[in-house]
Amino acid sequence: MTLSAVAPATTAAPLAALLPARRGKAWTVGPAPYGIRNNVATSRITDGRRALIVVEQAGRVEVYADRPDTFPVHPDAVADSTDPASVATLAARALRWILPLLDAEAAHAVNAEQGWRQVLHHKGTALTEFGFHLIDHGAHPQDAERTDGPGLAWTTDSGAEWGVWANGVGGNFALTFEGPLSGLYAALPVLLPPLGAHTPTDAGSAFTRHLTDRFPQLRPIDADEVDFGGHQDLHGWIALPSRAEPTDPVSDATRVCAQVGPVGIDLLLAASTHMV
Repeated sequence: MTLSAVAPATTAAPLAALLPARRGKAWTVGPAPYGIRNNVATSRITDGRRALIVVEQAGRVEVYADRPDTFPVHPDAVADSTDPASVATLAARALRWILPLLDAEAAHAVNAEQGWRQVLHHKGTALTEFGFHLIDHGAHPQDAERTDGPGLAWTTDSGAEWGVWANGVGGNFALTFEGPLSGLYAALPVLLPPLGAHTPTDAGSAFTRHLTDRFPQLRPIDADEVDFGGHQDLHGWIALPSRAEPTDPVSDATRVCAQVGPVGIDLLLAASTHMV
């Protein structure tokens, strides 16, 4: 098989369009440097630093992380091409897992060769990019510091306090929130896994039901906390602050705290308009 004879994957361009540009460089579509399978529509999308291989065959779309000197065997994301939401599903998987994994691997290599200070330098550059993105959408982020690393913090008009933190030497970030429940509603559809076959099953407290009725992907942990995600996926939790009681009246104004991670910079950029 010659690659020139392989048809391009029609899903590649719309998928590339859903991934945020980094430092003003949009994702572009081109021919794949190799074929995953013979005579199957295949394309490669890249932002110049990371790359994904998109393969289409018999109503199935597969996305593979493209790593140097490594031939991919198992797809990192799969979707039914007849599903109108297939491209959005693949983009969500790329933002929530594939790109953060590639960034984590790159950070590990930098740490091994140049040390953790260089990793933090790269993460600081990403935080600066994200900060300017927030400013473009009307937020006023400020440099902040925690015991586990630097970050950005900003407050919305509703009084919600958001923070993004470059903790540790991994390639990704922790996202924190303190404020009214309603301040999370716009961001959660971007941060939560796809709904899939989830159905509300929570017979717990008024607090957990208030959240799981609206977002069935959330799981009650106890009367004052829910979580989501898990292995090979973004994960996080939402909880009542320690001063609150699960029996207190619950409304959209109920104040909560939340944390999500590890969050890739690409997902942060995609979600930024929902956090201001």
